[in-house]
Amino acid sequence: MPKLKTKKGVKKRFSFTKKNKVKRDKANKGHLKTSKNSKRKRGLRRTATVSKSETKMIKTLMPYN
Repeated sequence: MPKLKTKKGVKKRFSFTKKNKVKRDKANKGHLKTSKNSKRKRGLRRTATVSKSETKMIKTLMPYN
């Protein structure tokens, strides 16, 4: 059976924690920052985890993590 290819877009957007949860960056931090308050922008800096149903899909797209 041939090797499975990793989807490069998924590889660039997601990473895994030690307990195999999927980490992602938050959206809405690119522009229009003057209308967002400091607390909201600070929260957008942190990473978030992906839900279980989406985790399963991402693991199929990244077979060798």
